[in-house]
Amino acid sequence: MDVDYIIVGAGSAGSVLANRLSASGQHRVVVLEAGGTDQRFYVQLPLGYGKLFYDPAVNWMYQTEPDPGLAGNSDFWPRGKLLGGSSSINAMVYIRGHRADYDEWGAQAPGWGWDEVLPAYRAMEDNEAGADAYRGKGGPLFISRNRQGLHWLVEDYIAACAEAGLPFTPDFNGERQEGAGTYQMTIKDGRRNSAARAFLRPAMKRKNVQVLTGAHVTRVLFEGRRAVGVEYRRGGETLQIRAREVILSGGAINSPQLLQLSGVGPGALLQDMGLPVLVDNPQVGANLSDHQGINYTWRMKVQTYNGILRPWWGKAFVGAQYLLTRRGPLAKSINHGGGFFRTSPDQPRPNMQLYMQAFSTLIPRNGERPLLTPDPFPGLSIGLSNCRPTSRGQIGLKSPDPFAPPRIVGNAFSTQADVDEMLLAVKFLRKIAAQPSFACWIAEELRPGPDVQSDEAMIEDFRQRSGTVYHPSCTCRMGPEGASVLDEKLRVRGVEGLRVCDASAFPNLIAGNTNAPSMMLGWRGAEMILGTQS
Repeated sequence: MDVDYIIVGAGSAGSVLANRLSASGQHRVVVLEAGGTDQRFYVQLPLGYGKLFYDPAVNWMYQTEPDPGLAGNSDFWPRGKLLGGSSSINAMVYIRGHRADYDEWGAQAPGWGWDEVLPAYRAMEDNEAGADAYRGKGGPLFISRNRQGLHWLVEDYIAACAEAGLPFTPDFNGERQEGAGTYQMTIKDGRRNSAARAFLRPAMKRKNVQVLTGAHVTRVLFEGRRAVGVEYRRGGETLQIRAREVILSGGAINSPQLLQLSGVGPGALLQDMGLPVLVDNPQVGANLSDHQGINYTWRMKVQTYNGILRPWWGKAFVGAQYLLTRRGPLAKSINHGGGFFRTSPDQPRPNMQLYMQAFSTLIPRNGERPLLTPDPFPGLSIGLSNCRPTSRGQIGLKSPDPFAPPRIVGNAFSTQADVDEMLLAVKFLRKIAAQPSFACWIAEELRPGPDVQSDEAMIEDFRQRSGTVYHPSCTCRMGPEGASVLDEKLRVRGVEGLRVCDASAFPNLIAGNTNAPSMMLGWRGAEMILGTQS
């Protein structure tokens, strides 16, 4: 045995695992990351993630199969390929999800209910708003309140939401998720506070931690049914390392792909690929869940951030402002305001999420998401996404080549329930825009435009224009035997010495952004791993 723990993937969960498993100094930990360093300017610059959106140096840049639910379009799925994983290229919104989401988790995987996960959240957090019954203070992960320096239209957006029946809520991670307000952010001192910055880099200072970048794991090594290590490619060499336990933290796409490459997955698929079948489990790669989102965009009568971010002199101003003070638009996320609402009174809890963006990016730019060069007119967007979609997709091998991307079948809007609630949601979005506090600033609706009015036209529009909001989950989910990949301790069923700890392990998709629960999974997963060692 070379080390105690091998962690495959230095993303949100993997970074936390590395920190927690090595903290005592008693265990030797190796982290293998296929990507490179996070020490890049546009990674650290909060609004710089538009430059990372199509950058293969830091992004897996996955593409789904053509999706009938998206009018036959193929969807682009960016995923982080660097230290910090997707926490190094995401929009930095910090949302835990609704407490009922975790009670549903606990019903399928004991130990993961709200009462069990809340202490883990509070322990890992250093919330700028201070500690209370829900928030933590003094942990390794700083979370900003995101209340200062926002565009003044955010307040009018919140007022319009209240006029539409969605009142202000001060903390989406507090007592009540439902309502409109501003998001907390994983931003610290004007820089992205990724899982790598908060957890992994402190761990890398320890003598018992080794992090290898450019190390692409190609398969898990087994002796009988026990995982004993991994094989990986680095610098043109094929290498192996052995460990007491192997933990996959590659995310909802890479972890099921690696399990299948290693002989754990749907038997018929593995045989078709010419791979030996160690464990025939059709659940590996199944149950793919993801939030689907769409933006509505307006031309405004007043200036938005477009007016300062688009012209060269504006770029010079905000650039100097950021370099000198670490403040201004560049120190923020694209998502300035937010909210959670129900599409109908019979919904037991919010089933839709809002994102208010005080600028617009209708005009594309080659090779990037044009956050730093928005439209040449005053524009504003409000987006929304579903919280608990019922549609399910799958991840499967297209090739036995470990360097080939897997087959991603999104199956967006493949259930009528998802179509019906999205239709109600876009109608409510327009209702917000029609309220006095907001409508007075609108010149015209640009997208989808005033011609899109009938139910049929709105459905056609969101099938054509909507897509992932980058929260794929549940492809190696925890749950009862026969209906899952993992038990409640994150152990892969049918083998020993192998766990999965990342968003693929979610029993169900939570209501909100998935970075916070992925980090929590790493925190609580480490507790379980250390607690089960003799």
